[in-house]
Amino acid sequence: MQYVLPRLNDAVAHIQGDFHGKDIVSLDQFSASDLHTVFSLARQMKQLALYNEPSHILEGLVVALLFFEPSSRTFGSFAAAVKRLGGQTLEIQNPEIVSSVSKGESFEDTIRVFEAYSNALVLRHSVPGAALQAAQAAEFIPVINAGDGNNEHPTQTLLDLFTLYEQFGRLDYLTGLVAGDLANSRTLHSLIRGLSLFRGNTIYLLASERLRLAPAELAAFEERGIRLIEISSEKDIPKTCNFWYWTRIQRERLAAGDDYQGLMREQVIVTPQLLKEYASPDMILLDPLPRVGTIDPSVDADPRAVYLRSQIRNGMYVRMALLALILGRA
Repeated sequence: MQYVLPRLNDAVAHIQGDFHGKDIVSLDQFSASDLHTVFSLARQMKQLALYNEPSHILEGLVVALLFFEPSSRTFGSFAAAVKRLGGQTLEIQNPEIVSSVSKGESFEDTIRVFEAYSNALVLRHSVPGAALQAAQAAEFIPVINAGDGNNEHPTQTLLDLFTLYEQFGRLDYLTGLVAGDLANSRTLHSLIRGLSLFRGNTIYLLASERLRLAPAELAAFEERGIRLIEISSEKDIPKTCNFWYWTRIQRERLAAGDDYQGLMREQVIVTPQLLKEYASPDMILLDPLPRVGTIDPSVDADPRAVYLRSQIRNGMYVRMALLALILGRA
């Protein structure tokens, strides 16, 4: 049977230049033009944040953050984005413990409850497809996918693409290397979707055999026009890459019988020596974090390492822009 990547259904609309009231569930909702709209506004939001300028853009509005999985950057940047724009947050972490989910309340009812208290809902969940399910349950407010299982993480990709765009001034004809847990990383699945919207991009895929994209999934991505090349060793890394993108092994998504420690031993780690041998002087190194067996801390001082500099900060700017757009306050 031919593999088909999950696609949007009629319940989730493409952006098509109009963000107001739209759920943000998948990168498949965006066109290249929509991405540039977000980037243009994110640059304005960046100036607000850098100069600590007070804003009333989201004044009077409440955004619910409903996180069924742990999060540092996504949760923190969404909370900061709302507050920097003058809005307020309703923050629920581990709702399966601290909310009526622990009493047996259904997922759909939980979504409808928090819908009643807020103007938008940001959801993280361990189950692939949970964001779409939440978007279908919420009738009156937009839902933003903050990561659903190993499926997608669209706002992470928005900030990753913005980081690339800020560095290179384009998102076409780029050569990149992605490494780590390709099978389970939702950030990589969304990143490939995003880069496939632009012409001439080539991505090298470095992973141990047990963590590669399934052949059918690989073929389905390639049908979108992006060139994907699998490599099995750091010795195969081309020295012409514009960027490297490293991800940790997703321990929480491995099957019960998987050998996590064995997979960790197979993981290629970015070191100063690896950069010296294979990286070009004008490339950038990204990591969606947390950093677990991906990049040696001694690399942090390298000016090409942007994960704790621009990449992490861009998350707040992009989410500020996205919230303003979908809430009709841009």
